[in-house]
Amino acid sequence: MIDRHDYSPWDFWSTASAESRRRQREHQAALANQHADWSFGDDCFVSELAALDADTLDLGDRSYIAAGAYLTGTLRIGADCSVNPPTVVRGDVVFGDGVRMGAHSSVLGFNHSMEPGTPVFRQPLTSRGIRIADDVWIGSHVVVLDGVTVGASAVLAAGAVVTKDVPAGAIVGGNPARLLRWRVPPGDEAAAPNRLRVRLTDFADRARAEAGEVLRRSLDPDSGLYADRPGAAPTVRAQGDAVEIADLLLGSTPPDSDRSELIARLRGWQDPETGAVPPLGAVGVPGWDDGDTAYHVLSTGYALDLLGSEFAHPIGLIRDATADSVIARLDALPWDTDPWNAGHHVDAIGTALLWARRRGDRITPGVAEALFGWLLTHADAASGMWGRPSADRGLLLVVNGFYRASRGTFAQHGIPVPHPEAVIDTVLRHARDERWFAPSRLDACNVLDVAHPLWLTRAAGYRRAEVENLAARLLDHVLDEWRAGSGMSFHLAGAEPGLQGTEMWLAIVWYLADLLGLSDALGYRPRGVHRPEPPASSHQSLNARPSAQ
Repeated sequence: MIDRHDYSPWDFWSTASAESRRRQREHQAALANQHADWSFGDDCFVSELAALDADTLDLGDRSYIAAGAYLTGTLRIGADCSVNPPTVVRGDVVFGDGVRMGAHSSVLGFNHSMEPGTPVFRQPLTSRGIRIADDVWIGSHVVVLDGVTVGASAVLAAGAVVTKDVPAGAIVGGNPARLLRWRVPPGDEAAAPNRLRVRLTDFADRARAEAGEVLRRSLDPDSGLYADRPGAAPTVRAQGDAVEIADLLLGSTPPDSDRSELIARLRGWQDPETGAVPPLGAVGVPGWDDGDTAYHVLSTGYALDLLGSEFAHPIGLIRDATADSVIARLDALPWDTDPWNAGHHVDAIGTALLWARRRGDRITPGVAEALFGWLLTHADAASGMWGRPSADRGLLLVVNGFYRASRGTFAQHGIPVPHPEAVIDTVLRHARDERWFAPSRLDACNVLDVAHPLWLTRAAGYRRAEVENLAARLLDHVLDEWRAGSGMSFHLAGAEPGLQGTEMWLAIVWYLADLLGLSDALGYRPRGVHRPEPPASSHQSLNARPSAQ
């Protein structure tokens, strides 16, 4: 039986019968049970006469899908949205909150290729995705084409064919759509960067004022070593984090420390035979497959670099390498099952190569070529990355592994990454996964591993508006999370602050701000593990800091 609410659902929950409401709840529950990647918020309405064939569907509170609507692809629809009859939403599409979609309109987040010589039905599909921000009115008979971003509070007038990005607050119409007038004058939007600039300056000023207290809080009184947070055991990484935080915010060594003693301690932890820095308290020297030992190539090496020193001994990871052994090691890494772990070890190899070059150690001919050649020839042209997504974590390990591998190699050695536009597509797709990027679930690893690849590929200018929107949104969540006297937590919401979280978030804020052209408001620029440019060929001591840019 057809109910009027199938076509006019906006008052369903206030006027429908108890039996109709019960049936609607059962309908949504059945859909969610049949589709693991479908979810429905509170007081939604989904007509039984709508055609739903989505891979992923996330419908926000009080949103509705009316009869005759046709939805496919990967869809995230915010709260208080309407998908009216008979509309089409297909491909990779995100609606913000309060998006109203008029009758007979289509939002098409995919396209066909059209190379000559191949019938259209045999052409591959492409998808750049469509992003529609909050409070947007899509009039009747509107078509929005793939790759478009529509800014907040915009209006797409009836019959518009939207082929390019629509600024926030604009009213557009025609075929192709053009600016008709402003719903929200651009002067109002122009104030937003100024407000963000003030917030960035306030954040950095507060961090600088409290940096000494943050560092002293994590200093273990018994050993005189740094732990990540009070009560935790001291670690090698925590020493590096303390040096980096002090360098970044204070332009000095950590409070009450002696530079010579810090250098001697860090150099003394290196095993002369293997060149490795094992975890504190380790029995013997773990092999390079040990995750902490591999990371110490980064954390200890950069701490020494900031202190104006270097490793005392060659790093065996590169000293003993040949072109064949590098290729064999890369082939053996778990790219298909754990691309993050694979990228972690590539980062160590690339950083060991950096320190060997800086020290003037002998490097077997062909080692660098084997490392970069393998990465170039194994990068997936479709994703720009290495490895495959997984059923349980999606793109998380792929993107995080790309950050680690590209940071230690292409970024650190000043070589452009392959397939930059594909990288941007993959990162933006990943950043829409609420499992990792809902405000309550943000952690430093996941956000850094999005911010750095977007910064690294920024010269492409590709999907620039979406990149900037993401950077601004993430900054909005992060800037208020500095905690008095203790810094920032690795897991942004609820966990205890520590040195690792503080150091990483300081770098993340810089990258996000720089994507928006606002990093100068911070007055600092990372120079350690998370530095944005390749290290200089000679040491820059803490007494000869570059000016903030």
